[in-house]
Amino acid sequence: MYLTGIADEASQDGNVQISTTQKLGWNAIEARCLNGKNLHDVSDSEFDEFRRALDKAGVYVNAFGSAIANWGKDVRDDFSITLGEVDRAVPRMQALQAKMVRIMSYKVVEGEDLMVDERIRRLQIIVEKFADHGITALHENCMNYGGLSWQHTHELLDAIPGMKLVFDTANPVFNRDRSKEGQPWQDPWEFYQKVREHIAYVHIKDCLEPSADNGGKEVYLYPGEGQGKVREILTDLQANGYDGGISIEPHLAAVFHDAESANADAGDPVEIYYEYGCRLGSILDKLNYISKPYHP
Repeated sequence: MYLTGIADEASQDGNVQISTTQKLGWNAIEARCLNGKNLHDVSDSEFDEFRRALDKAGVYVNAFGSAIANWGKDVRDDFSITLGEVDRAVPRMQALQAKMVRIMSYKVVEGEDLMVDERIRRLQIIVEKFADHGITALHENCMNYGGLSWQHTHELLDAIPGMKLVFDTANPVFNRDRSKEGQPWQDPWEFYQKVREHIAYVHIKDCLEPSADNGGKEVYLYPGEGQGKVREILTDLQANGYDGGISIEPHLAAVFHDAESANADAGDPVEIYYEYGCRLGSILDKLNYISKPYHP
């Protein structure tokens, strides 16, 4: 097992992402954004500068958190938009020796035709295009079709050979379970257990479900302090011999998918990211779950 994180939550500056990762004693970053743009959208000069800085520091990119088919993309949009992102992502991932890419299954518009067949058709093409270059596409249980319930995730897995999962511990806490009457909040432990055998990567974040007390929005907390079943899931991963990446995504200073969520009172994002990684490390130490350096 190795530790990594979505380091743009510490800073949009690639050099700060690297230095914060090194301060934690880690040697890998799950790259997502630089200078406010996704890695498949930054300029060649920005990308080359980041790659050189990584090489100099001896820090790797273990995975790429792309915006491909994510919660901001509509399945009705021209598919060429998605294909363009894939085509830009592949050579950059090859340059970084990154073997995994996070994808989703497009946003869900309430009351609209879900166009399931079209989602599956597109995801099949996306997964195959990455696989042709030795890259594994990982679907995340976020605000997308596959994130509507564990059953929806299985529907995609059954239809798309070669697709694996990145499981996020907190996402079920603030997403409704569309498979159940009354659509209660999802149960992260249930979701995890139902998809465990397909998990190739793990995101650690934690939160409390939306309630009247917090204005109807989820509240993000340090790992183990919320309803994401972080300790239970890590314990089970260890017991089942999970040896892949565990990546932090704090969401404490700002929520990436909510432009209005920036919390000016949260503190220094770099310090928060570092503290988050340390607290995860403490949980893992108590479980005797040993991490090792990442190697591509």
